[in-house]
Amino acid sequence: MVRIRSAALALSVALAALPALTLPGTASAQSAAPAMDDGQRKAIEQVVRDYLMRHPEVILEAVEAMQQREKLAEAERAKQALAANRQALVANPGDPVAGNPQGDLTVVEFFDYNCGYCKAVQADVTRLIKDDGKLRFVFKEFPILSPSSLVAAKAALASRGQGKYVEFHNALMGQRGQLDEEVIFRLAKSVGLDTDRLKKDMDGPDIQKTIAMNQALAESLGIRGTPAFVIGDELVPGAIKLDEMKRLVAAARGKS
Repeated sequence: MVRIRSAALALSVALAALPALTLPGTASAQSAAPAMDDGQRKAIEQVVRDYLMRHPEVILEAVEAMQQREKLAEAERAKQALAANRQALVANPGDPVAGNPQGDLTVVEFFDYNCGYCKAVQADVTRLIKDDGKLRFVFKEFPILSPSSLVAAKAALASRGQGKYVEFHNALMGQRGQLDEEVIFRLAKSVGLDTDRLKKDMDGPDIQKTIAMNQALAESLGIRGTPAFVIGDELVPGAIKLDEMKRLVAAARGKS
């Protein structure tokens, strides 16, 4: 259906543009040529319409070529944005880190604790970190789905002060269903956090700054949903399986 709608749009745009056409020739010749009258325009419109009706595959080919060009252009823009924001991605001291702090490759994940897709990939993320002793993993708190997402992100970052970030992160990701404050603090207590201290710490200016920086960074990179991974110089939006994670990690190491 998407291809059909795209083709229909391309046809309507092409036909709508026909009245502006001039006779073939150089740019200077075109500017000097007299404007076509209604009869000439209608004749050209009919020729083009007849051709496209007989060869509709031309429209699909044009749409596919346009989409491919857009995809390549978007990939190039993302690559440039990643290079420009490299330090903010991998070296922000406000971001929690797992795996090998001195690893030879850093993987970054933007996530939201109310994101079902983030929860679906959590086991594979944990496995990736466990299986690869040379991997450094950066957690980017990116609360965009609900007010409770922000509460959970702030609480998770505050848990670093008690040395419990990974345990709390895993507990939040393991919770099925929508989070609320009662659930968030119950999970915090279940992993051994002092919830009174946590509530005080989570409103600290450093935590607010980290979340704001992550949101600005995501906007710069064109990240609009979760999860989103940065593996080497590749921005990978959406949930991916463990095998794909490992393939992208190996490819990134190959490039470096």
